[in-house]
Amino acid sequence: MPKRDREATRTRLLEAARLRFAREGYDATSVRDIAKDSGVDATLIFRYFGSKKRLFDEATAADLPPGLLDGPEEELVARMMRTVVEHDWTAYGGEHPLVAMLRSSAHEDARQRIREEVCATYVNALRDLAGGQDAELRAELLSAWLVGIGILRSVVATPALAEATTADLAPHVATVASGLLGRPMSGTSEG
Repeated sequence: MPKRDREATRTRLLEAARLRFAREGYDATSVRDIAKDSGVDATLIFRYFGSKKRLFDEATAADLPPGLLDGPEEELVARMMRTVVEHDWTAYGGEHPLVAMLRSSAHEDARQRIREEVCATYVNALRDLAGGQDAELRAELLSAWLVGIGILRSVVATPALAEATTADLAPHVATVASGLLGRPMSGTSEG
């Protein structure tokens, strides 16, 4: 098979896997379903990825939205909120890849990846902003709030949150973030 065809097949498999894992989670997604969605034989999944777990890991790995950790510190939480509200996660079924991992959290590997992704990216950045006593706890509380907003918007689709814009959320984001981090935070950011 020419290299271009292999790359196209691999890309189709990843796209189908992202959607399946996002909608159904790890356990409910079969290799055969992903292969069928991609229009290929299931053995190609093992040839390209080695296992369903490695396919899951690669399919649910998300690059940080550009500029998330860049810019003024006082706007970090606003940039995080903007990714929840405005970032295009279409490739992941319209939801942040973290939601796919949460749907698969019955597996210790998935729980570990969630912990690593959330802590390494979001909690650590917020902890560094918080500083002082119990900074880790306050950073985790703020992270939990942001993740919860994302879940209520995309999975549960609560009416007020699902319809809220970044501008609608900005004053509330600033109030909660400032309180938890113990320093003034902006509810808006450039972007």
